[in-house]
Amino acid sequence: MAGQLTNSASLSEFDILNARNFHYAIIASEWNSDITERMQNGALLLLSQFKVPIEHIITLHVPGSFELPLAAKWAIDAMKADAVICLGCIIKGETKHDDYIANAVSQGIMQLNMQSGKPVIFGVLTVNNHQQAEDRSGGKLGNKGEEAAITAIKMLSLRNELNR
Repeated sequence: MAGQLTNSASLSEFDILNARNFHYAIIASEWNSDITERMQNGALLLLSQFKVPIEHIITLHVPGSFELPLAAKWAIDAMKADAVICLGCIIKGETKHDDYIANAVSQGIMQLNMQSGKPVIFGVLTVNNHQQAEDRSGGKLGNKGEEAAITAIKMLSLRNELNR
């Protein structure tokens, strides 16, 4: 998901047509909600542009980024989500708290990917300041929520290709 600007042109026509057949959970942190709401809107807009039916998308909110992996597990278990898009924003502070949270969240999401066999997308900004977060949530560096949705579609498409 790294890069300067999001470009859905990297999705094939097959990926785009296939996207509407899956169920998605978007889980957004309420912490730094001005940023995570913009990311959530980017993900929702991209999925709607690819004609994913609204009934195939559930949006959930958790208090902070630390809670993303558990909510993602619940979404996989309860709603049988094919992919989960986790959106959060961790801004560096005066202590190392951000490092501990970012590490725990990334490890939790990675473990859930491996245990569930389903794509759980790490759409969590880990930035030094609020401006960097704004730049990555619809600002001059694109929208990481949109990129996370593209990643979910690509991973589901890859799984389908390998299962054929």
